[in-house]
Amino acid sequence: MEKQSIGSVLVVGAGIAGIQASLDLADAGFLVYLVDKDSAIGGVMAKLDKTFPTNDCSMCIISPKLVEAGRHLNIELMTMADIQEVTGEAGDFKVRIRQSPRYINMDLCTACGECAKVCPVELSSDFDEGLNNKTAAFKLYPQAMPGAYAIDKGDRAPCRLACPAGLNVQGYVQMVKQGKYEEALKIIMEQLPLPGTLGRICPHECEDACRRCDVDQPVAIRDLKRLAADKFDPRKVVVSCKDPTGHRVAIVGSGPAGLSAAFHLAKEGVESTIFEALPQAGGMLRVGIPEHRLPREVLDQDIEVVTGLGVEIRLNTPIGGDITVDSLLENGYGAVFLAMGAHKGMELGVPG
Repeated sequence: MEKQSIGSVLVVGAGIAGIQASLDLADAGFLVYLVDKDSAIGGVMAKLDKTFPTNDCSMCIISPKLVEAGRHLNIELMTMADIQEVTGEAGDFKVRIRQSPRYINMDLCTACGECAKVCPVELSSDFDEGLNNKTAAFKLYPQAMPGAYAIDKGDRAPCRLACPAGLNVQGYVQMVKQGKYEEALKIIMEQLPLPGTLGRICPHECEDACRRCDVDQPVAIRDLKRLAADKFDPRKVVVSCKDPTGHRVAIVGSGPAGLSAAFHLAKEGVESTIFEALPQAGGMLRVGIPEHRLPREVLDQDIEVVTGLGVEIRLNTPIGGDITVDSLLENGYGAVFLAMGAHKGMELGVPG
């Protein structure tokens, strides 16, 4: 009786040798895991133009094998993966593999290349030995298998890590670089509702963390935020909001904290009302910052971004007289957010 092949085999390295070995093993009935550190198989041979000594076309030889390996039912490709640990003994190994994300869904990607056309980030191409550039969204080479694109993504930038809001700094800086101000604002307003205001008064800790400080001067991150808000009206940016949840929240104070809370609640489908004691909204942004630093029309424009999402601001309505926190809770508000700020001389009754 013929002995049936069982078990699985791990092949490390998806160059021409690894691919051929995988095909032979798979045809013999083994389940093969073909592991490679790149986003596609092919190895060095995929980089070559001609082969020695016959001077044959390298891609003409390897391309059919790429397709066969990618479609073989007994071969599972594990790209962008590294071997971390091997334990066990001959015939019974256990291998721990670390696989990096592609950031693009392989099941949905059609390899149309549109992402690479609009990607604003250029990087040196390791596949071309640094002789050419690629975009961060890339396909290793035209005949690559798997055919899906991947994104070459490094660690979070130090500017983003330094930002209290975790703003995608490098994203909107690249959009401003290309003159795509609306797209820049869309990135900014994923976390922040006041782009024009913060583009003028933000303490810009991100610039202190910028790696350009090691060379000359930091990127003018705050000014680029201001430029985006000056070039495109933030009120025209479409902010995606979830369906209404039926919940209501009362916010006391229309300063930056109150406006930000209302903005993010609206995005989550929560209705909110801001109660402001002053005759105009803005809190310390309006009464504490001189107009030459923060023009009032810029502040008003940013406030309209929030009210445009359905947020109501009730002016000349201080809390503490006829309206109290308890009365708000009794009148249908599920929660109350206190955003009065810490004005100088204000007694909060909080130790320290």
